[in-house]
Amino acid sequence: MADAHEHHDHGGAHHDHGNEHPDQSNEHVNHGHEHEHHHQLSYEDAIAEFRADKDRFFRSAPNSPIPEAEREAFEGLPYYPIDPSLRYDELLLESYAGDEPVSFEIPTSDGRTRAAERAGVFHFPVSGAEQTLTAYVFEGDGNDSLFVPFVDATGSSETYGAGRYLDIEREEDGTYSIDFNLAYHPSCVYDMKFSCPLTPAENRLSVPIRAGERLAPAPD
Repeated sequence: MADAHEHHDHGGAHHDHGNEHPDQSNEHVNHGHEHEHHHQLSYEDAIAEFRADKDRFFRSAPNSPIPEAEREAFEGLPYYPIDPSLRYDELLLESYAGDEPVSFEIPTSDGRTRAAERAGVFHFPVSGAEQTLTAYVFEGDGNDSLFVPFVDATGSSETYGAGRYLDIEREEDGTYSIDFNLAYHPSCVYDMKFSCPLTPAENRLSVPIRAGERLAPAPD
């Protein structure tokens, strides 16, 4: 069984919180910015190119989370349309002031736990209402790289019920960006051999976040 906090890495540019299979999400961010800077792609085109790269990785890479027997038939991951309004820049990481302990054990999909800390919270508006998400770090990580799992109102119907993930890097000016167009499903969605952190209750949003990866729509 893969022992990991889930992060895909089909480019090698990410922090790995558990050797599950390589991490994806920061590459999401870095990949998009890299193409914008070097190839002059628009934001939307950079996201689209990243998604195409990820599909190629899932289809053919030796460490793809798609079981080998299913890769030939893999047609690509389903996504919501890109929504630039669900990208939030220049966010400050505020101190955690909730009732739960800062240091805790986050449960994983295989019944184990992983040592983590509540690094702080982000506040941002969705459809005019303020939302809050707690950011976490795993043992050995610093606040330069944050793990933000979340469940929103699409959970269990349009997205995985245990949540989606964001990996967030601190910018040079000390701020952070949350881009839900980069939200991704954990590897255990594709193969239960992976050990994936479960979303803490405090990161359950009452609003729908229709951006990023989704489950395949039911056939008509």
